[in-house]
Amino acid sequence: MRSMNLVDSWVQTCSIFKHPIPCKSLISFIYHPGFKFNPKSTKSKRPISSFTISAIITQQESEIDTHKEKPQFNFNAYVTEKANFINKALDDAVSVKNPPTIHEAMRYSLLAGGKRVRPMLCIAACEVVGGDQSAAVPAACAVEMIHTMSLIHDDLPCMDNDDLRRGKPTNHKVFGEDVAVLAADSLLAFAFEFIATATKGVAPKRVLAAVGELAKAIGTEGLVAGQVVDLSCTGNNANIGLDTLEFIHIHKTAALLEASVVLGAILGGGSDEQVEKLRIFARKIGLLFQVVDDILDITKSSEELGKTAGKDLETDKMTYPKLLGLDKAREFAEKLNEEAKEQLVDFDMDKAAPLVALADYIAHRQN
Repeated sequence: MRSMNLVDSWVQTCSIFKHPIPCKSLISFIYHPGFKFNPKSTKSKRPISSFTISAIITQQESEIDTHKEKPQFNFNAYVTEKANFINKALDDAVSVKNPPTIHEAMRYSLLAGGKRVRPMLCIAACEVVGGDQSAAVPAACAVEMIHTMSLIHDDLPCMDNDDLRRGKPTNHKVFGEDVAVLAADSLLAFAFEFIATATKGVAPKRVLAAVGELAKAIGTEGLVAGQVVDLSCTGNNANIGLDTLEFIHIHKTAALLEASVVLGAILGGGSDEQVEKLRIFARKIGLLFQVVDDILDITKSSEELGKTAGKDLETDKMTYPKLLGLDKAREFAEKLNEEAKEQLVDFDMDKAAPLVALADYIAHRQN
């Protein structure tokens, strides 16, 4: 599993959304019908009085105002606001208590940076189905705690054995392997406590459904399953095909991204149909995230990534560029992005704008 770096670098990357993305041959496109305005004739056989002229002008002004182009969604402002909000919520949720060492280790990795994509997806999914942000905040914090847990474990010598995460020494390099394992375990346990006790104004059956969804996403049907298969294939990937690679990353990477979105939709009051559409959206962008991560691992430096570059090659992991080639991997990423956004066409597009922008960011991020 790989992480993301600081919000500042993300805001720089966001400038890509101001330019059209070139087409790829494998991309599925979504048809968005534009607004067509056929004004009715204002001609009249009767003399036009000053009152009539005034009425026509007023009507035309109203039509101009009504059909004026809406302001473009400001993704830079959105991610900055949400990241700051989530960082504050995480800081408040995990404070230093006795024994201080374990809480300091938890906070070291939890507050080390990152763009908070999973919490943002959780909140955006809650809002796209008509829910209020407050309903999703505990779940948003919980998924970030679990994501951080997975990174601490992933960096351990018995797993990926990494020294750098988000531009800082990994948890076990600072606190030792023993405390790092316990810090990760503590974040996992507290995530479920927090979502169960801090979620307010939501029907208990929806909170229970969210807890069950999150548990499934990180167990043997989710993150753990992907991690186990990934470990078994590392250094032994001669016979790994696309199906196996997809299984690894649907479970190891996409499962928690999917849970983030589904939790938000459930807690926001989404219907079964809405939840399912958002689930498919999230699964696509979860796999997309890993494809892009594989590409970045071989095209960027450690300084640019904030983590060890070339790690997949060094450990002989099967990746999408290795299996498909770099160009085909990039085409596959674009295809996944477009297929994901197809799932949002039935939602209010103003409310769906953060999800669309987050999908585009994941597809075109540079670190």
